[in-house]
Formats: sequence, C-alpha cells, structure tokens
Amino acid sequence: MDEFEPIYNQYFNLVYKYLLCLTNNHDLSEELTQETFYKAILKIHTFKGNSKITTWLCKIAQNLLFNHIRHNKKIQISNIEDFATLSTLENIKDIIILNEEKRKLYNEIAKLNKTTRLVILYRISGNLSFREIGDIFGKTETWARVTFYRGEKILKEGLL
Repeated sequence: MDEFEPIYNQYFNLVYKYLLCLTNNHDLSEELTQETFYKAILKIHTFKGNSKITTWLCKIAQNLLFNHIRHNKKIQISNIEDFATLSTLENIKDIIILNEEKRKLYNEIAKLNKTTRLVILYRISGNLSFREIGDIFGKTETWARVTFYRGEKILKEGLL
C-alpha cells in the first residue's frame, strides 16, 4: 500500500483532468478519480507493464465512467464555467454570438478523427499538457503536440 502512494501523488491530477475532460463535472470527476485509484490498488498485481501506468489508470477511469453512466441514466453533465462567462457578458446579443461560435467550433471538432478529436478536447477542455495527453495515449509529448496542431489547422480551415 505504501509503495502505491508515489503513484497516487504523481498521477492523481492527470486522471482527474482526464475525467474532467470526459464529464465536465468536477464532483463526478473527483469521485471517479478516487475510485480509480482504489481499483488500481486492488488490481496492481494485474498490471504487467505492457503499457504506461498512465494508460492503465486512464483505462480504469474510463471504464468506471462508462459503468457510472450505464447505471445513472439521468446523469447531468454541466459546465459551471459557461454560467460564469454568461453572467459577465453585457447583453443577450453577446451571448448568442458566443454560443454560435462555440457551436461551430464543436461541430468542426466532431468532424475530426477520434484520436485528433480527443487530443483537441483534452487540451482545450481539460487543460492537459501535451505530456499528459501523450501519456494517456501511450505516445510521446511530441506526438500529442503534432496531433493537436494538425487538428488545429484543420479546424481553422473549416471555420473560415
């Protein structure tokens, strides 16, 4: 158990940010992150080292999220930051313009291939570093950076 503490300290934020990206819900992300590490402690003997520990942890987190969604059909995922932004805007016209721009951006993101789409969302929604994104995919930081910038270029072309 004591040997697992450095893993927890090193990767807690990464797993939390990963889940936050997927759920957009701070409380649910925190709860699932705790559960992820609990499951990881129970199953550490099954980790063979064929992948990075971050990939293994994120896979556990993803499975827990899918189970949670399957069992909680009424799950509400909200973005508190959107409400904060809306309250600072001066008028309804600004809100409409902002929402239209967001809708266009997310429509273009949805057109990207799955890997590029996830890299873009992890970066812009979850504020994950390129190193963290690379770890999630079991790739390098450079791979994540290149994938993000290629996706960004496609998005810019689609939004013009």
